[in-house]
Amino acid sequence: MTDTLRPPLAVAESTADAGSPKKLTRSIGVVGGTLLTLSCVTPASSLFVIVPELFNSLGTFTAMSIGIGALLCIAVAFCYSELGTLVPSAGGEYAMVGTLAGRFAGWLVFIQSLIVVMIVPSLIAIGTADYLAPIVHLDPRWTGAAVMIAATVAGLLDLRANAWITGIFLVLEVIAAGVVAFLGFGHSARGASSLLHGVVADGHGVTSPVGFAGILAAMGTALFVTQGFSTAIYLSEELENPRRNVARTVLWTLGLSAVIIILPVVAITLGAPDLASLTGGDISSLVTGWSNSAVGTFISLCVALAIINAGIVMVIQNSRVLFASGRDKAWPEPVNRAFGTLNKFSAPWVSTLAVGVPGAVLCFVPQEQLTNITGVAVAALYLLVAIAALFSRRAHHKHAPAWRQPLWPVLPALLIVALGYLLTQLDVSALLWTGGITVAASLYWLFYLRPRQDSHWVITLPEDEQV
Repeated sequence: MTDTLRPPLAVAESTADAGSPKKLTRSIGVVGGTLLTLSCVTPASSLFVIVPELFNSLGTFTAMSIGIGALLCIAVAFCYSELGTLVPSAGGEYAMVGTLAGRFAGWLVFIQSLIVVMIVPSLIAIGTADYLAPIVHLDPRWTGAAVMIAATVAGLLDLRANAWITGIFLVLEVIAAGVVAFLGFGHSARGASSLLHGVVADGHGVTSPVGFAGILAAMGTALFVTQGFSTAIYLSEELENPRRNVARTVLWTLGLSAVIIILPVVAITLGAPDLASLTGGDISSLVTGWSNSAVGTFISLCVALAIINAGIVMVIQNSRVLFASGRDKAWPEPVNRAFGTLNKFSAPWVSTLAVGVPGAVLCFVPQEQLTNITGVAVAALYLLVAIAALFSRRAHHKHAPAWRQPLWPVLPALLIVALGYLLTQLDVSALLWTGGITVAASLYWLFYLRPRQDSHWVITLPEDEQV
């Protein structure tokens, strides 16, 4: 963190040489950005793919865990909004943190975000087969891989076209979530007080209590449920007037996604006919029991489309991270040039393939392991962003035009304490995997990037015509 960045103007000049990657085009407004960002959160996919894991471990405490996670995410979103308007770059978190806290800190953030962006699309895609089951029975691994390939192809197209495609899919998944909430509340089997008493049941109906320690252990997954609001940061180079629209998109997306997810979770908790059904987490079966097979099939198909939608948006988002890393010279020069190459739709096509193809391969890795590793990486990522937020008002950044979060620096400081403690409570195996990757990346920084700091890992801050 002792390394300092060269001033933005110098960076711009150094990257303006012939053959340097082209700038992304500002082509979407706050509505299109919100559609893309909300689609990346993909509320229905989180509800139907990730939330069942929380039901398995937390039972009636699932809604509380997501609510606590959403409260933490409000403080995180404030940090993202302020830093994202100070540093509107496709590099997202690493550009923000690297600019404010030094290049090594930016590199550590980049590694955490890379773990997330490589794993999450696969994790979501694996769930597709379960929701196509009413029509056809498919192997989840191969189906997930096929979804990843299809999303990669869509990611090579024009961003504005993708905004409309994902917007249509988003409407379907919100309808699905709304139907689940309506049916669950309409078939309430227990009172609202059950949300405050954690209970799970095994397959034989034997119940056991869940304590606050159980919520902490699952908090990485709970944070993951609403994680996609950060997509607005990755799209900041393509958002019109990013100084205003980044913050709007981040905060609107978090609020909408929290409502779309938590309401059905509460409804499912109250409406499940017994605790064994709730803990089982088979939402499609619950919907069929509350209504009929036709409604269950409709919901399942909406969810399958939502997962495909999420795959498209995640590939778009994640390819921008690799694009920015190539532009900022994070790799050997041939790799940098490849990641910075744009096609005729101004999409970074090599970066898109570099996200989509490995994502298809990761569909064959056990889902639980992927979920746990992602939870650790997300918590570490948020922690580093909160640390950078403490540096957001020093030197020339103090008077820079940007959205400013309330209660600074109290909120970032509290967030650092909470996330630091949370990391100590997460899955040990996932901590070891994430820690091992981080150590290897640190060695890469030490032996390759730092000796080449004049020419490599130079974080680019694109000129913002709106300032």
